[in-house]
Amino acid sequence: MTRLRAAVPVGHAIVGIDLADRKQMVVVTDHDSKVLARRTFRVKAWDLGAALDWAAERAAKAGFEGATVACEPTGHRWQVLGQLAADRGMPFVCVQPAASAYARRSEDLTLDKTDDKDAVLIARLTAQLICYLPEPLDETWARLRHLGARREQLIEEHVACVQQVRDLLECVWPAVLDAAKQPFKSTTWVAALTVVVGRDGGDLSRTRRLGPARFEAAVRREVARRGKARPCLRIVHRLFIALTDPAGVSTQRVAIFERIAWVLQDWDHARSRLVDVEARMVTVLDLLGLTVLATSIDGLSPVGAAAILAETGDLTRFTSARAVVKHAGLAPRERKSGAFTGRARLSGAGRPRLRVAAWRAVWGCLQTNRVYAARYRHLTTRESNRLTPTQAQTAVAGAILRQLHYVITHQQAWDPAVAAHGTRQLEVAAA
Repeated sequence: MTRLRAAVPVGHAIVGIDLADRKQMVVVTDHDSKVLARRTFRVKAWDLGAALDWAAERAAKAGFEGATVACEPTGHRWQVLGQLAADRGMPFVCVQPAASAYARRSEDLTLDKTDDKDAVLIARLTAQLICYLPEPLDETWARLRHLGARREQLIEEHVACVQQVRDLLECVWPAVLDAAKQPFKSTTWVAALTVVVGRDGGDLSRTRRLGPARFEAAVRREVARRGKARPCLRIVHRLFIALTDPAGVSTQRVAIFERIAWVLQDWDHARSRLVDVEARMVTVLDLLGLTVLATSIDGLSPVGAAAILAETGDLTRFTSARAVVKHAGLAPRERKSGAFTGRARLSGAGRPRLRVAAWRAVWGCLQTNRVYAARYRHLTTRESNRLTPTQAQTAVAGAILRQLHYVITHQQAWDPAVAAHGTRQLEVAAA
């Protein structure tokens, strides 16, 4: 609140701006929401410099010593507006669209929505300090943020290719999915499938005529091309046997095998780009000097830490570790009133991709981090208020965020004794 009050001092007028593509509504108000001036500028967001100059002049004429600029974080436009405000030395804040929608519903039961009313509403919420200071990004943090966004796109593309291949195979050749326990994680299985769809054109009998030895040799060459030393012969044998299985829609096999070959190429391309992006993220984490600190948490990989920090930004901007958990939407939402106690649920607010990054970090930590593994076992086996596995994993995800915040803001390596709510024994040398 202190930082917000410094950005929205009583001596400043408030410039509320409703951003759009080519039409920007600008109002200048005092702290009682009295409109001092209003004007529509039919320009792009990056041409709003003249609008800010006009608003500053109107604020000065009304006796204010300055003006604070406020808007909703609409697309990329708010970042352009923030840069224009910084160039003029004007404080800049943002109002959450959810807060604007709630205020619009509570103040006007008709739910009217116009550019003029929205600009005034943004200014009113700012005067009430129902706003926030946007995250300041330097070049390094901005690069990490965009690399994280790119990584999420590639992961989505990767998963989409896997699901597409699975669906297509279930239609025309379901037996091949049973050749490996986890087929899409097996290099041998993927290599063998690549050989089949690239050779057959939908006619599985052609590959059967190769015989087991020649088929194995073809799979070995494909496995070597994919950077592995040797195939799993058990999977190769099972997949060769599956060539004789008649199940599936044979009339579509030719067309679907052709399509699967394209999807496999897309999948390989997505995986290679994903490896490159993750390497770049680790490089940026090294530039920030945070790799050693972040990975001092057992089980948290450099890529996992970089993915989390790509969404949080500089953790020193958060006033507390709990604020980071709230930012991820992992904070529990209590429901209590009188004698009634409802079921606590997650708030679900904040950044969804941060929630996903923390969730992914849980799996590695539970395998190698004794503190988190013990915490998980306690939450899922205690007598009272026992949690489900998913709830316990969510609690561990919140713990990872809290402890990562402490490690980075205090510049201290992760200590399992402190993480387990214990106390470190201080060795006192004898005098």
